[in-house]
Amino acid sequence: MLDLLVPTVAQGLLWAVMALGVYVTFRVLDIADLTVEGSFPLGAAAAASLLAAGYGPLVAVAAAAVVGMLAGVVTGILHTKMKIPALLAGILTMIALYSVNLRIMGKANLSLLGVDTTFSIVRNMLGLSSAETTFIVGLAVTFLIGMFLYWFFGTEIGAAIRATGFNQQMIRAQGVDTNVTIILGLLLSNALVAVSGALVAQSNGFADVGMGTGTIVIGLASVIIGEVLFGTRSFKNCIISVILGSIVYRIVIAVVLQMGMPPNDLKLFTSVLVAFALSMPLLKNKVSARKAVR
Repeated sequence: MLDLLVPTVAQGLLWAVMALGVYVTFRVLDIADLTVEGSFPLGAAAAASLLAAGYGPLVAVAAAAVVGMLAGVVTGILHTKMKIPALLAGILTMIALYSVNLRIMGKANLSLLGVDTTFSIVRNMLGLSSAETTFIVGLAVTFLIGMFLYWFFGTEIGAAIRATGFNQQMIRAQGVDTNVTIILGLLLSNALVAVSGALVAQSNGFADVGMGTGTIVIGLASVIIGEVLFGTRSFKNCIISVILGSIVYRIVIAVVLQMGMPPNDLKLFTSVLVAFALSMPLLKNKVSARKAVR
């Protein structure tokens, strides 16, 4: 059981970075951003291409963050300057990024076999197994990013981004340009998603142009499951809930696979799981109302 739990939690930590990016748009900005379906493989493609070219892991991950930011800025400009609905703007960017990812890698799949990655370097330094290395790296990265988000959204600009998602008219009345805050939020979100893609690609040993399919559903599942199970009492609690939600989601997937579910049915299972998690607050209210009547 432990042999299954450690790698599952490790993968959950890597994907938690992506889930935090989805949380920034979905909960903080109140935008359903489908750019993540393209920015996740974009980060993987950029990192894998640089690693294969002989660059170091830090440069590769930093480059992934930068291209993720650019993807978010494109979506932000389409939405704020060209007045395209946020959902459609994300879809347009996602479609365009498919061709961009193919251009970056030069082919649909790029292997990292025999290439020094973040995980291989840490594994050789500490003498750990692959699963343990992934867990250590994932824990360190997730902790640092979680701390950064907690600090950033406590700053003046971070508070303005949060206020934009809560009430745009109110924050405009305070003299804040909501177009700028929306673009900044999308920039930050897709940077996190791209970094997650870069880390997952290094962990898996390859980058694939189709690895972003279903990313938004996985991110939403992590956010909703975390909120339902661990609550949203404060912003710090929300960040922790999203990280734990990502881990719980991975554990659930691992369990149902062990129980014999065909891998082809995973997307269907995830959709049902998200729908159930989204309906949990309503179900709780109905149960509470019935108890009160009785």
